[in-house]
Amino acid sequence: MADFRTWYLETPYWEEKMKVADKDVDDAMDLSCCPSPDTSAGIGALRFFLILPIVTCLKLTLPDVKEGTKAYWYPVTLVGALAWVAIASYSMVTWAAIVANVFGIPHAVLGLTFLAAGTSVPDLLTAVIVAQQGEADAAASFVVGRSVFDVLVGLPLPWLVYNLYYGQAAVVGAESLFGSLLILFSMVALITCTIACFGWRMTRCLGYCLFLFYASLYSAGLCTRPRVACHPGLLRRREAAMADMPCEQ
Repeated sequence: MADFRTWYLETPYWEEKMKVADKDVDDAMDLSCCPSPDTSAGIGALRFFLILPIVTCLKLTLPDVKEGTKAYWYPVTLVGALAWVAIASYSMVTWAAIVANVFGIPHAVLGLTFLAAGTSVPDLLTAVIVAQQGEADAAASFVVGRSVFDVLVGLPLPWLVYNLYYGQAAVVGAESLFGSLLILFSMVALITCTIACFGWRMTRCLGYCLFLFYASLYSAGLCTRPRVACHPGLLRRREAAMADMPCEQ
């Protein structure tokens, strides 16, 4: 079996298949520095100018390993890509927290909706590309494996690093932890039962059901989380505006 695998990876068929896969990834991400002729106006031009700063930073800091002369620079590209992911994630969380404080949105709702969806966009694109290549099992396994990694590694690792650095346990608010866990396990059970009802087949109707489940989860998060106080600066402006209002006689 190992000899067949080695032979298969050296065949022209495998090389052609990898070229097609790379092209599908490039078409899905569409991170070229110049807009294509059919998208050079309207929404295409707007999208080009929105992603231009991101593409410029990536082009200047990450070697393109698909070029023959830079194929051995893949460790630098890997480390640099992870660094950019960390920077983007930290910036998104910080800016989202500022917006939540200004408008009085609970951080739990923010993490349940906006942050969860924003950090899952790359995974969504990867799953779509794999599914378009006919590897539906790989796409489903990728989604499940990513969730398991987030729970078992992404969640405890920051607290482990904090404990090793400061020598003490990290104290976090757990007022809504039980409710969140209950909703999480209920949603997992509901999704599993729904997929089983569809005969373990990924159909369009199943996709509609999953979107409905997410909308229900989003609504439940908004309804069960109390609103927090607004940003102090916004409160001061409101108080000043109320003070300037004439009193009724």
